[in-house]
Amino acid sequence: MATPSFIDLTHHLSPETLARKGNPLKDIIRLTLNNPHLVSLANGDPHHTLYPIRRIDYEVASTASEDPVGEWRSLGSAAPTQLLGTSQDEGTQRLLNAALQYGHGAGLDDALRTVSAINSAYHTAPHHVVTMTLGNADAITKCLRMLGGPGDFFLADEFTFAPMPIAAEAHGVTWVPVRIDAGGLIPEELERILANWDPARGRRPHVLYTVPCGQNPTGSTLSLERRKQIYAIAQRYDVIIIEDDPYYFLQYDAPQSTGAPTHKTFATSFLSMDVDGRVIRIDSFSKIMAPGMRLGWITSSPAFHAHLVKFIDLSTQNPHGFGQILITQLLAPSGGAPGWGLGGFDRWVRSLCADYERRRDLLVRLLARDVVATGWATAEVPEAGMFVWVRVALERHPRFVCATDAEAAAREGGGRAARTNTAALMEELFDACVRGGVVVCPASVFVLTSDTRYDDLPLPIEDRSNYIRTTFAGSEETMEAGVPILGRVLNEFFTGTPAV
Repeated sequence: MATPSFIDLTHHLSPETLARKGNPLKDIIRLTLNNPHLVSLANGDPHHTLYPIRRIDYEVASTASEDPVGEWRSLGSAAPTQLLGTSQDEGTQRLLNAALQYGHGAGLDDALRTVSAINSAYHTAPHHVVTMTLGNADAITKCLRMLGGPGDFFLADEFTFAPMPIAAEAHGVTWVPVRIDAGGLIPEELERILANWDPARGRRPHVLYTVPCGQNPTGSTLSLERRKQIYAIAQRYDVIIIEDDPYYFLQYDAPQSTGAPTHKTFATSFLSMDVDGRVIRIDSFSKIMAPGMRLGWITSSPAFHAHLVKFIDLSTQNPHGFGQILITQLLAPSGGAPGWGLGGFDRWVRSLCADYERRRDLLVRLLARDVVATGWATAEVPEAGMFVWVRVALERHPRFVCATDAEAAAREGGGRAARTNTAALMEELFDACVRGGVVVCPASVFVLTSDTRYDDLPLPIEDRSNYIRTTFAGSEETMEAGVPILGRVLNEFFTGTPAV
């Protein structure tokens, strides 16, 4: 196999990362694991014969049919299952013993091989390596700390999942929002920011955090052309791309009346485009299996992998053994009782796509009937993810105010400022929704605030936050109950007349 030709990107590492030493005890553990012929008198973990756990069995859905998710939901307790156990043979007992011991930062070798096989099936990244994590949030915060520190600037979609930027801000990172539209991050806006960066602000942004499929909160998905443009820009301006892709396996076709299962081709990832080693991809089992598993993986260059392992060895340690046993048993044949294997995994995620696509179509129909029909809002149909982004037509509200730039500046004592009362009206609408009996997520909780001294966009983001995020991740009953309430609240909010 050819050797990787990744470029040296270690200048992106944060001072904290460069100062972090390796855990010498973990180095000894790795030495022992890699050389089983050695007699170890160095370990400090209890012997496996003293663990009060003899076996772990998992009863999981069968993926023998072409629509395992539909079968699982419709048949309930009568749905066919597969039983995965850890006492079937010597191999599974060895897996159990290894999972219950202290491990090292990368994760169990069996689990690493399993997620590497997933990568190989859906991406083209033969020279990248994987690191197990405690789910996406753990992975993202570790990557942000690995790359950023006081004085650094990072780029992200102007509307983005709030906890992630907040986590980095605590370490001195300042966020620079990039304009997005219905197609996701706009490459021209990304390049405009980087090309016109004022050195007086500090170091030019060197990290882009983005969710390319089913972006949270907008539901947008980057086209292949935009992905190519963004990667080329990252190469020109030496930017690391953190590709957070929890909705990768939840990609849909356009709404259709047949209800046929989706056969959509999964999008080409930034990881598959990466020839430099500048993409750090984050995956999770949370959206395709269960969020409480708290298990996922990072795919990166070997150089970044080594620093992630150091970080993990000195913080959270390798992820819990129970979840790593499950995915190893589930996705790879095990003795006489095979799990899903990659073929079953593919049937599961495609069947899951079909189920979520049906839910999306239901929510879109309900919104069209009860919300869009009022004339007070419009809705984007997402190609992936769990959310529908609804634009509220505040410019039609009788109390909507739009000041001139001069008036806004005078009100704020100079400088650029919000020209409209969008923030106040959206807050009123949120309160009205709660009083009416429905909760939605207002765009304001996802806003990345820009530095008004440098932001030269024609309309500040505060004036463009007239959106709400709705979800189709819940039950059909929840959507059927909630959307009519949202429509009635909107109508009353705009007309001042309670619905009859």
